[in-house]
Amino acid sequence: MSAPAASSARIGIVTVSDRASAGVYEDKGGPAIKEFLTAHLTSPWEAVARVSSDDISTIARTLRDLADLEHCCLIVTTGGPGPAPRDVTPEATEQVCNKKMPGFGELMRSVSLRVVPTAILSRQTAGIRGSSLIVNLPGKPSSIADCLTAVLPAIPYCVDLIGGARLEVGGGLSAFRPKGA
Repeated sequence: MSAPAASSARIGIVTVSDRASAGVYEDKGGPAIKEFLTAHLTSPWEAVARVSSDDISTIARTLRDLADLEHCCLIVTTGGPGPAPRDVTPEATEQVCNKKMPGFGELMRSVSLRVVPTAILSRQTAGIRGSSLIVNLPGKPSSIADCLTAVLPAIPYCVDLIGGARLEVGGGLSAFRPKGA
């Protein structure tokens, strides 16, 4: 597949859940991410949605495909950042990224700790693969909104710096870019 037109960003949305991937559980995380991004991104974009089982090789393959084949400038995952044995999304993310971006996870945990004391158990992370930023979110829809509200102001400039599509933010939030960027 050739790279998409520069006028429309492609954003990967990955739900990591054994039950959702088996059709036993309704995916609520992926739609929550899409709803949030629809409300806050003002530039043209299209969602490239995937559902993956809680399997490190399957998650890693999905992330590689979205970055390398689908040319997504941003890939947002939901599910699998906790301490349970099957929670391996951070490991898969770290496996496919050439640069880690720990500040994203630090900020998301900090914001989440204001809401629930168990946020300290979350291992959300972020990283860069080529010109794709990958951000891991928790699985609960309200936590997804809290975390994206916190990190979205930094995402467009990060995506600019790695050569991804230009993302513009609105809907009550704003992105930070240095003057002239």
